[in-house]
Amino acid sequence: MAKICKNAAEALAGLLRDNLTMAVGGFGLCGIPEHCIEAIKLSGVKGLTIVSNNAGVDGFGLGRLMDGGQIKKMISSYVGENKLFAELYLSGKLEVEFNPQGTLAERMRAGGAGIAGFYTKTGVGTVVAENKEVREFDGEKYVLERGIVCDLALVKAQKGDEEGNLVYRRTARNFNPLAAMCGKMTVAEVEELVPVGMIDPNQIHTPGIFVKRLFKGDHFEKRIEQRTTRKAA
Repeated sequence: MAKICKNAAEALAGLLRDNLTMAVGGFGLCGIPEHCIEAIKLSGVKGLTIVSNNAGVDGFGLGRLMDGGQIKKMISSYVGENKLFAELYLSGKLEVEFNPQGTLAERMRAGGAGIAGFYTKTGVGTVVAENKEVREFDGEKYVLERGIVCDLALVKAQKGDEEGNLVYRRTARNFNPLAAMCGKMTVAEVEELVPVGMIDPNQIHTPGIFVKRLFKGDHFEKRIEQRTTRKAA
């Protein structure tokens, strides 16, 4: 099956609808699928449940989808950079499911690996464990967490080949490999598109079997959430 598309709109054609569950790669604004998010913004789909480590910032990243009220629920671990997120949550317009960061990562990995659930000590005795099964193993309590499988996954890589094999650059290799695994349909945007065989198999972070469509982005803003500098001496 041909995987290469011209742009985000073509890559997402026929995949978008209201009430989708969507995994989105990235950490803060590092390694986010900017073009796909913008295409979803323009599509106008609503009622989205987004699984992502964070919610971008006001006016950029997933914050673009919050601007138009397109997100119904966030399943995340950190959202401190987005004021609109806080406003929507406190006003009851946004549902939020907070996860410890490692638990969220493992839930996504487990879903992609076909694992329905797993037990972890993280969150035992806290609100994280409310309404969840808790069992004892070797004298220690563990809470059951379910694997996550999404209708659609969006990721961003530095390099990809025509079969969808992906390589992420440094810290952009964060939640992207996990998001790519847990989507029933995964779309990738890449900075560089190369022929098959040009990527050393030992350097591949996401095998092409997980990626159904990909395209080469023409420009990436790569913003920084908070730029901290010091005055010149």
